[in-house]
Amino acid sequence: MINSRYAQLTFSFFMALFMSGIMSLAVLLVNVGANTETLTRWLTTWPMTFTIAFPTILLVSPVVKRLVDILIFTQPKAEIESE
Repeated sequence: MINSRYAQLTFSFFMALFMSGIMSLAVLLVNVGANTETLTRWLTTWPMTFTIAFPTILLVSPVVKRLVDILIFTQPKAEIESE
């Protein structure tokens, strides 16, 4: 198994893998449509989109985490315990 200190890197890798695959297929289908070359074109474009998505997620995810931490209201511990 992977050491927990690599959790963020592992998360970013799989997020980039799935999102780039889904988005590249969606954009391909919207722009070109489904035909006999769709699978070949998708498998050609997916690695290119992954190489953009992975470093982007590594750079952007800390900023997104900070934004979410600012936007999400958390109750003080004393309020939670009194409920």
